[in-house]
Amino acid sequence: MRVLWHNDCVQAYSRSGMGTRYLVADRQASVTARRAQTMSSRWDEGGDVLDPVHLDGLVDAVVDRLPVILTEVREMLEQQHPDYAGFLAGEFDEVLGAARHCVLRLLGGPGADPRRAGMEHALFAQIGRMHHSQGQPVTALLGVYRDGAAIAWSHVAQLAVQGGYPADLLVAVAGNLFNAVEHLAQATLEGYLEEHPSTEQSHARDELHALLLSGRADLPSVQAQASRAGWVLPRTAAIVLVDPDRDGLQRMARSPGQCLTGWHAGAPVSIVADPQGPGHRTRLRTELTGVGAVIGSTVAIEALPATLPLAEHASRLAQAGVLPADPVFVDEHLDTLIVHRDPLALAALRERCLAPLDGLTPPARDRLIDTLRCWLTHMGERAAMADCLHVHPQTVRYRMRKLREVFGPALDDPAHRAALTLVLVWGAPASDLPPDPVVGRDPLGSDVLPGAPL
Repeated sequence: MRVLWHNDCVQAYSRSGMGTRYLVADRQASVTARRAQTMSSRWDEGGDVLDPVHLDGLVDAVVDRLPVILTEVREMLEQQHPDYAGFLAGEFDEVLGAARHCVLRLLGGPGADPRRAGMEHALFAQIGRMHHSQGQPVTALLGVYRDGAAIAWSHVAQLAVQGGYPADLLVAVAGNLFNAVEHLAQATLEGYLEEHPSTEQSHARDELHALLLSGRADLPSVQAQASRAGWVLPRTAAIVLVDPDRDGLQRMARSPGQCLTGWHAGAPVSIVADPQGPGHRTRLRTELTGVGAVIGSTVAIEALPATLPLAEHASRLAQAGVLPADPVFVDEHLDTLIVHRDPLALAALRERCLAPLDGLTPPARDRLIDTLRCWLTHMGERAAMADCLHVHPQTVRYRMRKLREVFGPALDDPAHRAALTLVLVWGAPASDLPPDPVVGRDPLGSDVLPGAPL
């Protein structure tokens, strides 16, 4: 792959015939790519050839200093890039071994394996691909390479001066070191660009995202747009809502399978392909923990718009604390979503059902409400209720006697018990939660979701 800089873009020409790809980046990354192009030819030819006889002492000194060098690099990363520092700390022995082989090869030490150059190129290209898949900018990573090289060179130069090596040899060593770093940066950028879609394809993906959520698309139109976007159209998909202030968009880049991410009605909305595929739900749960994510119902691709209102409803309930799950999968909470669909009606039903308790003090009322909820949940089993309430079974017996005094025969009425279950088991309505917007009504009064057939 050749990398050229032009008009604040990195333009890559792939030798494998994959076509031209563009990556809009800042000038810092562009300059790195331009320097990498200049240096790569030297590296491909083997770089400067150093005389191993005169460098044996320096090779040994640098190898012995490697743990100190890598520790200093890690300390630098802790301030600027803690994720990279964590990787270096966790894989320290492996990195140390790779660095030792690199020093032997660059300085002509005994035991150097020239075949490792190809292995390093493949490894750093994979790092670039992983960086892109995680939605992280490549400029920061290339900056880490430069900073690490500067730290390494300060130690190598110090050891060379202490060993009395001549200036021309120092120049050759510096050339080899920075040539190697630029080669690794080139490999990383190459891998990153291989994963980056073209500008035209990015626009096509944005248009596909908007089309799938519009509620006006027919399947042939979707198929044609997916082909232009290079997106393999799945049989099923789900909407994912995330909190943009909690790293949600970056997390979506690591979701299983294909993912389209964009903005809809002023909020980030992602579309995940085949969320019910083998292991996909588990990976989604792992990747999206802690970002306020809501995963909508899995439906055929053309039915996605109809699932958006329910996902938005679940998001509001999660923000109000009614749905404590993290992340929230809509299909795991359909009962709660139905009960809380109209918070005003739920509040009115709760007030009517619990009216017999109004004459009690607030602490006594709350205790009896908790007891009633446990009685309904555990179907009157006293030992389970005691565990639920963290009280003695005799206390449960006393409270149930009090409840029967207050409610009378209503507790034995199936219809009244069903209403009590509705208002207690699924939680109180969130007082600060506005009613869901009603976008339409059918003749029976139920909501008509956007995109749903009438």
